[in-house]
Amino acid sequence: MCMIEADKNGEEEKKVYRATTKCPECDSPLIRQDYERGEIVCDSCGLVIEENLMDQGAEWRAFDYEQMVKRARTGAPMTYMIHDKGLSTFIDWRDANVQGKSASNIQRLRKWQNRVRVSSSSERSLIFAISEIDRMGSALGLSKDVREAAALMYRKAMEKDLIRGRSVEGLATAILYAVCRQKGIPRTLEEVGSVSRVKQKEIGRTYRFLSRELDFRLQPSSPSEFVSRFCSRLNLKEDVRAKAIEIVNQAEQQELTVGKGPISIAAAAIYIAARLCGDTRTQKEVAAATGVTEVTIRNRYKDIVEALGIELPQLQPSSTTASNLTSSSSPLSSEKELSG
Repeated sequence: MCMIEADKNGEEEKKVYRATTKCPECDSPLIRQDYERGEIVCDSCGLVIEENLMDQGAEWRAFDYEQMVKRARTGAPMTYMIHDKGLSTFIDWRDANVQGKSASNIQRLRKWQNRVRVSSSSERSLIFAISEIDRMGSALGLSKDVREAAALMYRKAMEKDLIRGRSVEGLATAILYAVCRQKGIPRTLEEVGSVSRVKQKEIGRTYRFLSRELDFRLQPSSPSEFVSRFCSRLNLKEDVRAKAIEIVNQAEQQELTVGKGPISIAAAAIYIAARLCGDTRTQKEVAAATGVTEVTIRNRYKDIVEALGIELPQLQPSSTTASNLTSSSSPLSSEKELSG
């Protein structure tokens, strides 16, 4: 789908396409852009969401970097990850002129060029915000399009003057978390906060403020979105992951997830699935991997087991526990033998 923006006179409309959208007919995320027909199509129901799109890519093909450099007739495309969208020019770091001779004034010109490119405090603030989005996105393993979308959203917040009275870092972090929610990328608030320089409470408060002002329409996260990543952290096999997703789906059908945190449901489902598949992980291990307390996991897994009628196998005592029990029972037996 697309988001419509009107210009200042309200006469011309501009369509900005987001990288990941959902079908307005069947709510499917399987959206595909057909470059030959110039259409955006839903692969699930076949709805043509948009048509007559212009292909902004190159009309030539290149099979290696050298061919690409030779055939390219323009510079890099516009990007929201640069404060001026990459439209300004740079002075090369090689201190030489066209003839290759040394030019002593190149360094001075480069310094003034960099100063001229940033002419206001708002641009300096934007540069800092974009650098924070890029740093946190890289630390979280987010793709380039996610960081681009976050930079675009930050610009919209600037246009609506939502930055006044709020820290740039807090706003950038909250926007990055919102974009992850929009695109269905499973990143918790704790994970985003761990790479930020602001407190988690401020991130949550800023996120709620932005959701009101920018009118976010976000669906609640599904616990199944977190299962694969948490299973990978716990080194669990594919059968455990599949079983955990099955338990989550059954819990959602029984409405057991209503009013519960999706991460706690995912953690409880993984704990149950690991026990059912014979690849048991302790509640402490699951809690460390998911960031949920052991008490919460214990409460959630008991609710799920009781509601779905799941019979869990008995836990086998570990070797350490067995040795402790043996050593602790030996004095008692010796005392009995002495008393006998």
